[in-house]
Amino acid sequence: MGTFESLNMETSEAIKMKASENLIERAPEIKNKRVYLIIPFAAVAFAELLIYSGRELEAIIMHALILLGLSFSTMFIRNEEIQKTYQALILLPILRLVDLSMPFFYEEKLYNLIFIYGLMAIPVSIAATNQGFTGAQLGITFKKIGIYIPFSIVLGLLLGTVEYLIVGENPLINDLSILNLLGLTMIMIFLVSPVEEMIFRSILQNRLEIVLGGREALIITSILFGLMHSGYGNIIEILYISFVGALLGFLFYRTRSLPLVALIHGFINVFFFGIIPLL
Repeated sequence: MGTFESLNMETSEAIKMKASENLIERAPEIKNKRVYLIIPFAAVAFAELLIYSGRELEAIIMHALILLGLSFSTMFIRNEEIQKTYQALILLPILRLVDLSMPFFYEEKLYNLIFIYGLMAIPVSIAATNQGFTGAQLGITFKKIGIYIPFSIVLGLLLGTVEYLIVGENPLINDLSILNLLGLTMIMIFLVSPVEEMIFRSILQNRLEIVLGGREALIITSILFGLMHSGYGNIIEILYISFVGALLGFLFYRTRSLPLVALIHGFINVFFFGIIPLL
């Protein structure tokens, strides 16, 4: 209880004001802004449902079309906020295309993640810079990290256990040797989760907050986060990950801490992909 209270010592408004006075205040009035957003959102959802139904080739084609459509649209749309929102959304088809087209260089899927997320770090860093957010807005701060680490381990264990009960065994390592566990932890904590959380929370949620407001930004980002886990072919998993995305989004909204949400995400993966199935 004391840990959770410490997460909420400052209101989201105060945190945002410290990060940048114009994060919410400069939100523009855009006519028909939802029309500009509903089309790419629906297209990404449709592409992920193709993966859910086992039609990966069609999904690859659809994501490629989304990538081209969003890229070319930024050339013709004059509104800067819609342009930057499209730039943020471009990261989703890129992530999926890299994921689906990456050959298996190693027998163990774990090491494929180095190639996938190592490559994704490049467009993510470019997009984060181009969005014009400050480091504080992106959540790049290590304030309260001493509290966040144990909190993240406990919450990661709880959320990872629930995901294991939904999906079943899906280990990325062969045993719980120190070397395997260290490799899994390093890849998940310092590569996979920071890149994904930078995409969904630091970039996309921040941008949608400006265009649509905090509540709609949280809902849309959470749904997209859940849909991007459609590869399991399990609707309960999609719904559950949407809930996890909402929780992470809420914590990011309240704390503006990328390390917090990245640690929670990373420890969920460590427990789900390694420790729990091999106990």
